[in-house]
Amino acid sequence: MERGSRESFTRMGTLGIEEECFIVDERGRPTSGTDELVYEHDPPEILEGKLDHELFKFVIETQTPLIEDPQNARDALLEIRQALLTHAHDHGYDIAAAGLHPLAKWRELEHAEKPRYRAQLDRIQYPQHRNTTAGVHVHVGVDDADKAVWIANELRWYVPIMLALSANSPYWNGFDTGLESARAKIFEALPNTGMPTYFEDFDAFDRFERRMLETESINDRGELWYDVRPHTAHGTVELRTPDGQADPDIVMAFVEYAHALVEALAEDYEDGASGYAQTHRRELLDEHKWRAIRYGHDAALLDREMEGTLELGELVDRECERLGIDGIKDVYERDSGAEKQRRLLEEEGPDALCESLLLEGE
Repeated sequence: MERGSRESFTRMGTLGIEEECFIVDERGRPTSGTDELVYEHDPPEILEGKLDHELFKFVIETQTPLIEDPQNARDALLEIRQALLTHAHDHGYDIAAAGLHPLAKWRELEHAEKPRYRAQLDRIQYPQHRNTTAGVHVHVGVDDADKAVWIANELRWYVPIMLALSANSPYWNGFDTGLESARAKIFEALPNTGMPTYFEDFDAFDRFERRMLETESINDRGELWYDVRPHTAHGTVELRTPDGQADPDIVMAFVEYAHALVEALAEDYEDGASGYAQTHRRELLDEHKWRAIRYGHDAALLDREMEGTLELGELVDRECERLGIDGIKDVYERDSGAEKQRRLLEEEGPDALCESLLLEGE
């Protein structure tokens, strides 16, 4: 029973970026390809140990190497993306990204044979059978286990800001859900997902993780799929909130925001701040997140005191000024991914929509 430990948390401010993407055919439609790209053909050297697949054979995952200096994050992301595109093109595929592929119909797509996923399908059944989601996960290193748990607690309020900005999945199983991020709602049907509860310290989280393993509620610690979690093997806080994105500038805006948040919260912890997390009811955090799922860029989210609402644009302005960043402001000022998808489908049709989701290479 593999578990992480307190000793994993040794480095502050490092980064790692995981992206889940879609394997598509020459027309941009989802197609099974992970057998060839992950198992049957050796990937470019930079992807060795950094390439895997998800539940469906059309969903593939990449991970950057450990990024010591945040200034190098963009180059690391682009190198991994280019290697994935080259690998896919060499074997007759292309790569797309969004929270959900708008033309993916889960009953028509193949599940992977990997024992881990077969066990999940058997245990979870329908919610996992239909889970065609894809997201962006950002890891930020933290140098103390208790600090990491405190930061993860505080980050729960920030999760919906990032989700609203990333909203890029209005379509699921071939129809318009009326949501801006249907991915988030589809994924929440799985156990151990969504907004986590408050943990007093690392020992409390460690007891929870151990209990879930010992009771066989999960098969490995990676099945704690909450929106934010301390990663007890990597020694990071992992933000798992954003929908997948084809545009690397949008991904990097979330990386910049996540890194700035963790660094700022680490300073608060070291200064002895009490924070807000203990006063935030999970029910209100769920409402906060629901508004992001439903309305995306047009959301009015709950304020830090959970007593009123603020428009997303106002929150973005405040966060950019407070943290000295600008990427999420640029994301907010553009059409959301969900808006763009709806407009393209209505005005230009499914071919244009599929083309818009393709990753661009050199």
